[in-house]
Amino acid sequence: MKKSTIWILTIVMACAFVGLLIVQIMYMENMIKMRNEQFAETVKHSLYGVSTMLEQNETKFFLDQDLEEAEAAYAPVQRSSNTANKYDYPSDSRLIDPATGFDTIRLEHPANLGRLKDFNQSYSSRQEILKGQYLYQKGLLNEVILNILSQSSDRPIAERADSATVHDYLKSELEYNGLKLPFEFAIVSRNNGIVYSTSGYAPQSQQEVYGQVLFPGDPVSKQNYLNVTFPTKSDYIFSSIKFMIPSLAFTFILLVIFLYTIIVAFRQKHLTEIKNDFINNMTHEFKTPISSISIAAQMLNDDSVRKSPAMLKHVSTVINDETKRLRFQVEKVLQMSMFDRKNATMRLEEEDANANIDSVVNTFKLKVENYGGKIEANLDAEDPIINVDRMHFTNVIFNLLDNAIKYRRDEVPLELTITTHNPDEDTLEITVADNGIGIRRDDLKKIFDKFYRVSTGNRHDVKGFGLGLAYVHKMITLFGGSINVESELGKGTKFIITLPLLK
Repeated sequence: MKKSTIWILTIVMACAFVGLLIVQIMYMENMIKMRNEQFAETVKHSLYGVSTMLEQNETKFFLDQDLEEAEAAYAPVQRSSNTANKYDYPSDSRLIDPATGFDTIRLEHPANLGRLKDFNQSYSSRQEILKGQYLYQKGLLNEVILNILSQSSDRPIAERADSATVHDYLKSELEYNGLKLPFEFAIVSRNNGIVYSTSGYAPQSQQEVYGQVLFPGDPVSKQNYLNVTFPTKSDYIFSSIKFMIPSLAFTFILLVIFLYTIIVAFRQKHLTEIKNDFINNMTHEFKTPISSISIAAQMLNDDSVRKSPAMLKHVSTVINDETKRLRFQVEKVLQMSMFDRKNATMRLEEEDANANIDSVVNTFKLKVENYGGKIEANLDAEDPIINVDRMHFTNVIFNLLDNAIKYRRDEVPLELTITTHNPDEDTLEITVADNGIGIRRDDLKKIFDKFYRVSTGNRHDVKGFGLGLAYVHKMITLFGGSINVESELGKGTKFIITLPLLK
């Protein structure tokens, strides 16, 4: 699949996933907003109910008070009126009419005609008394209303709305409206002074405060407020939308997996391209030494060449050099295979580092001299015995020297120095230094990464795929040592290898 196609699919899928996440997040935000509005409306309705019940309590209080006063004042008058209107009718002159319930005076007694006239007068006076009582009660109610308007605000708010009553009313109203959750409340004056509050009331916290005016008929300067907070409101709101969390989480997981899959696909495509280029390059690199060895073998079949010791030596030298070159290319392929397997078969054995390095240096002398340079080995380590794999250790030194040749400066003769010494009785330190083009500071942290190559500007003769130093770093780590690099752009580079001695 083309890289452009992968990019198009990646962008489309990423936009789809991001859009899905945005829609889900917006839906959750709208649900939270709607739940908050519903919660606030329910609390407001409940607080209004509490305020209404407290006003009814106050009306009942004043009504009971005035009725008690009126009854106390009316009792003596009632008793005297009852005494004045009593008539001593003989028992034989009064009958009760079962239909009306009134006394029926027997008119056949002439003596009672005068008493009938007195009874009519008594009945009229009773109507006047009832009318007076009605007017009095009406005035009494008016007086109660006036007292409520003029005197109620003078009563202490703690008496008008005591904490136990407010708590009970508030709890019943909230439960009636479907909010069964803990709450804290306080009665607050107009200047935000707390008259009384529950122990958990904390207006300075992040909790939202809901308020309602108590006794709206009071003068504005004397008004008090009922404030309520809900410590578990967030949990209550969250519980109503928590069913969306798994959906959001699954969408996010799918997005991460998709992005990881795309990254792996690009990485695999990049590795495939590198391998193909590597194979093509190695095929070309194999052709040159094979051709040289083939030509040298044909020359050996010539009798004149065999009869000339100098010519024979030259041909054998060519064959030897090209064979080493082939061996080096084969080692590159093995290094690639080792990185693919993520492991390496190690055959650790006792090895003399000085002897091994000296052998590699002798192999490189001719190559360095061909570029007009020189290589110097100062193998001063008194104890060079280390526990390493001989082949991989040789390849490590070979890679470092080969890099020094690749990244030389054309205007300055190449100078290569390799030294060994013992900084302490347990360590061997190997230093490979050159006077090449150097490495930029930004690249120093990445040169040991797999497939990372330092930019060489306009130099096109430097071949490779960023495996050499990654291989070196891995081998030195497996040997139990460490490698560091010091470099200055335009002046050269120094690699410092530290390995434990074999004890």
